Amino acid sequence: MILFVAVYLGVLNLLTFAIFGFDKAAAAEKRSRVPERALLTLAALGGSPGALAARPVFRHKTRKQPFSAWLTLIVFVQVVAVVIGLVVWRRSLTGA
Repeated sequence: MILFVAVYLGVLNLLTFAIFGFDKAAAAEKRSRVPERALLTLAALGGSPGALAARPVFRHKTRKQPFSAWLTLIVFVQVVAVVIGLVVWRRSLTGA
């Protein structure tokens, strides 16, 4: 299970990073763009590290509102969920 999650997150984050780069190139060339909803969905599915890494690398979506606010909210919710999950997991190990 842990291997599956690691592979899933690795592939998803590489894909998210690449799609941010693709969208930046499309914007520069005035081509059809990736919808913001799709970018945020990738982040919400676990690709937020890839999204956060891609923004400064491609200088893309760094000042765009409300995109930045939504991405920040997604990251915040994911961090809270991970912390809660770790607390619950640790309590299950100690039997408390």
